[in-house]
Amino acid sequence: MARRRQREIPPCSKTYGFPIYCAAWVPMDRISAAAEEEAAGKKKEGEGEAAAVEETAEKKEQGGGGEVVVAEEEGVKKKEQEGGQSFQALDPNRLLVALGGGGGEGRSGVPNVLLIAEFDLISRSLSDTPVFRLRTDADVPYRMAVHPGGDGVVCAFPKSCRWFNWDVPESKETYKLALKSSAKILTPLEDVGLQLALAFDAEGSMLATGGEDGHLRVFKWPIMESILDQTDAHTTVKDLDFSSNGKFLVSLGNSGPCRVWDLTSSTAIASLPRENGEIFGFCRFSQASVDNPILYITAMHGNQAKLVSWDSLSWKRVGERKKGRDPISAFNVSMDGKHLAVGTVEGDITILSSLDMRVQMTVKKAHLGIVTALAFTQDSRALVSTSFDSNARVTVIESQKSSGPNLWLFVLVIMLAVLVYYMRFKGVF
Repeated sequence: MARRRQREIPPCSKTYGFPIYCAAWVPMDRISAAAEEEAAGKKKEGEGEAAAVEETAEKKEQGGGGEVVVAEEEGVKKKEQEGGQSFQALDPNRLLVALGGGGGEGRSGVPNVLLIAEFDLISRSLSDTPVFRLRTDADVPYRMAVHPGGDGVVCAFPKSCRWFNWDVPESKETYKLALKSSAKILTPLEDVGLQLALAFDAEGSMLATGGEDGHLRVFKWPIMESILDQTDAHTTVKDLDFSSNGKFLVSLGNSGPCRVWDLTSSTAIASLPRENGEIFGFCRFSQASVDNPILYITAMHGNQAKLVSWDSLSWKRVGERKKGRDPISAFNVSMDGKHLAVGTVEGDITILSSLDMRVQMTVKKAHLGIVTALAFTQDSRALVSTSFDSNARVTVIESQKSSGPNLWLFVLVIMLAVLVYYMRFKGVF
């Protein structure tokens, strides 16, 4: 009997031992900048203390307190050195990605975890061992939203949402970054049930959450002052997204239309209807245009999956493309607005051009199970995908070679050559 061929696992794919529900890239440049500012503050504080010590040194020495002065000076110098120590220079080809998931409550033996892994763009490989791993006890982190300014991460657990801070080690090695549970309590998101959707706006000044119970909330960040509170926005809020200028929020549920909210007036201004029994799945604004961003919505129409695009001025459909028969289980748009990413229940990943929604690349069976999350890097060079199969995979976006025009030019030259030969044969010239 023929032996079954073992599935080859590429270096860009790693299994981490727990079902992964959420993923986001770590904004290393923002975290490093914030840490540098904090270090500069400590240095300035140390310099101020040094000046104060020098000012009183003569008095203490005259009074016989020389040993005390020496001890104080050594303490101040140590503080100056700690504050002045520079951070490790960032390598644009070394990226960190945060992952969350687990086995849930009970005694399954599968841990609930927040994890940070490193990806090397040059070798196209994920780290064999995580940079950091934090167990979250009996609570599974189902969703996460990373603050774009590098402040930290909001995670949605079955009953509440919790805030985690980035923890830069004392050695200032940014690639040994960690997460730590914060003392900050998100009071309006305590005991509210599972939030199926979380998002910060581009500036990090607003946080939106969508509950399994259909409750939609938008807060000013970080003061958590309510901007929008809609208890019956949908039967269940499946997805939501901010426009790039932060003016609009779009949300959709497991039934009914997609709704558009004006955050300046905190009211719904548009209801985007389904056609012929469509079921909406995910929604994302293109971040490329501030004045008129395109809205993309995934839909299932019978046994046909498709992508639908909407104009954000008229809120009318402007495009549609069929995407096979496999239901779409994850969707995202790149930060530069050029790429759309689709993950399916069969574990396939497809990257399309946002211009015409044509396929740029497809990875068949990228995962053995349902694709649960997709996230582009900030520079849109790579895409991370995760699955129930405990696997994370990074796909590098290949630049498209314009072979089409060259092929047509070649065909045109041949046709012209044939035409010239025919005309000479007929004695035309």
